[in-house]
Amino acid sequence: MAFILNIDTATEYAGVCISNGKDILAIEESNEQKNHAAFVQSAIKKVLADAGLKPASIEAIAITEGPGSYTGLRVGMASAKGLCYVLKIPLILINTLEVMALASIEATESNKIIMDDLLFCPMIDARRQEVFTALYNNDLQKILPPFASVLDDHSFSLELAKRRIMFSGNGSRKLKELISHRNAIFSDVVHHISQLSFLSAKAFTENKFSNLAYSEPFYLKEFFDPSKKSF
Repeated sequence: MAFILNIDTATEYAGVCISNGKDILAIEESNEQKNHAAFVQSAIKKVLADAGLKPASIEAIAITEGPGSYTGLRVGMASAKGLCYVLKIPLILINTLEVMALASIEATESNKIIMDDLLFCPMIDARRQEVFTALYNNDLQKILPPFASVLDDHSFSLELAKRRIMFSGNGSRKLKELISHRNAIFSDVVHHISQLSFLSAKAFTENKFSNLAYSEPFYLKEFFDPSKKSF
């Protein structure tokens, strides 16, 4: 087991927690996207205090690397890298879409939905008709790696002809307005810091650490800021 500080600021949701294996010891959350920068530092201090730990007790830091909000990703990366340098501990990067897909998988399991032929497609709104997305099976293996897609009424038609797909995330609302297919399932499930902590614990045991000097956000596109309106 290891004490891991988990930070997620990639989307409108922000979460910070201290985990030890599968157990979350302390957690702070916020849904105020414009305040992620102010939230993170105070949240880190709060979860450490609530868990009764000093910064030196932390053995690794995990963050959602992206895709997501340009500003949010920079906030998470800067906070994590700064602490990793000071504490001399490793950094774990987890793709945001993988965290979201895990949330859908967990929700499906809890609702006892048959998953044999079900694929999971998390979507992040990237303004206009574009989304950041990927496709996973129920073992969280990538069927389609993360990519930016402009949605239309033919989106995922080849995949939907063969398999059921559960679409989730704020970007899936756009697709729901465009397609109607018997194999398309739309879920309102929202990801949580607990999914990041589960994946970071697994990465820690497998020694999957990022090169601290060269770590940077996975933007997927040059810039994404959902707080700005398109005209």
